Amino acid sequence: MADLLFNPITLTFLLVLFISATFTFTTIILWLVIAYFKSNLRATYFEHRDRILSTIEYTENEVPVLLGFFHPYCNAGGGGERVLWTAIRDIQRFFPYVVSVVYTGDTDARKEQILAKIKSNFDISINPNRIVFVYLQKRYLVEDNRYPRLTLLGQSIGSLFLGYEALNNVIPDVYFDTMGYAFTYPLVYLLTGIKIAAYVHYPTISSDMLQKVQDQTSVLLKRGVYTKSTIWNMGKQVYYRSFAKIYGYCGNFADIVMVNSTWTKGHIESLWRRDADIVYPPCDTERFSELAITERERFIASLAQFRPEKDHMLQLQSFAKLLENNPDFREGEKKTCLVLIGSSRNEGDENRIQSLRLAAKELDIEDNVIFEINAPFPKLLEWVSRAKVGLHTMWNEHFGIGVVEYMAAGMIPVAHKSGGPLMDIVTEYNNQPTGFLADNVDEFAAHMKTAIDLSPEEYVAIATNARASVCDKFSELVFGDGILRSLRRSLT
Repeated sequence: MADLLFNPITLTFLLVLFISATFTFTTIILWLVIAYFKSNLRATYFEHRDRILSTIEYTENEVPVLLGFFHPYCNAGGGGERVLWTAIRDIQRFFPYVVSVVYTGDTDARKEQILAKIKSNFDISINPNRIVFVYLQKRYLVEDNRYPRLTLLGQSIGSLFLGYEALNNVIPDVYFDTMGYAFTYPLVYLLTGIKIAAYVHYPTISSDMLQKVQDQTSVLLKRGVYTKSTIWNMGKQVYYRSFAKIYGYCGNFADIVMVNSTWTKGHIESLWRRDADIVYPPCDTERFSELAITERERFIASLAQFRPEKDHMLQLQSFAKLLENNPDFREGEKKTCLVLIGSSRNEGDENRIQSLRLAAKELDIEDNVIFEINAPFPKLLEWVSRAKVGLHTMWNEHFGIGVVEYMAAGMIPVAHKSGGPLMDIVTEYNNQPTGFLADNVDEFAAHMKTAIDLSPEEYVAIATNARASVCDKFSELVFGDGILRSLRRSLT
């Protein structure tokens, strides 16, 4: 009997039986959990829908279509928000029966305040009778500072809870993720079965990130170095690759996929195994292109939210190198100033701004650096109409709407040699240059000097060509056509 029990064939059979039983049990439990939450949502579907529609006016003959925008930071005031509000404005114009439901975590801002800020920051007017805000209480679950370790995984799992909270408030007819929370797609599909659209600004994880960790690990292994750092890098590699697989699986649930650049398209199609349409983000090229190109001053402007990936520290270091190499730029006739213009979303951003102020002081450039925090649109226009150079330092930025704004406004861009700026924006137009690209402190400093010292004739030639380039490719009209073409089949 013992020989029969410990026979390899018997043990293999028992192991397979155990694994099958475990898998079956897990599947049943998962199915029951999904059925429970699905039943809860279905029970309150009409009640929540009627509650949402009761806040707006519509005729009895109208059959409103609820288009849910999942954008927890809708009041942040950055490039992603310009995409959101431009899309909503254009949808209101062409689909008057569509009611935009914006899921947001900005619980401290009323509807009137948000719409007023949109008008102030972007000069975009939204019809208040065709938009409803659903306030989410669990946005803290997707805050990056909540997860000092395994940040990507923590935020992604947190988005599941936030996504369920959104659905529990009201289930839209179409779910439109405009912030990149792909982990919510299978949740939405399994619990509601509605159409899912995605506008992807950048992949949560990219092959560049995977390659960077792999290269670091390979270098250490080739040297025969087996330290805690080596093991840590190998662990990161497993973590990132596993996360990429799950991220790709979740993204495959999207019915409509739009991306903002060639760089993003390549990564998303590789990870999600889905075709994606490039819809370049909207830039108010018409308004910016009204600004005069001549009589510019020696200002270098930076338009970017104070987020870690924007790498404002690299801007300060590069500017410090510029002043170090050119002492006459500190004061007098050639005095040159760096103007950091951006929005602050939360305490984390405020802390970063304070760190940047201290860094400017330590680098001995504080007298030449100006901070403009949460500047209204007219103030922003004032600065970009005066500045001669636009500075951008984010590595592998998915698109780079700030760079487009520089060029439309008549500034010479000095941008990071990667991502959208490299592939789509700071490219030759009419066989002529449109700006400069750099990827280190010395190159940024050298190109800033070249741009700021251009003669009036050289400056006008490059600035005019750069403006023509972006007005041709990145206008709000081009964006509107792309977004409406992609969504039309789901809204009609």
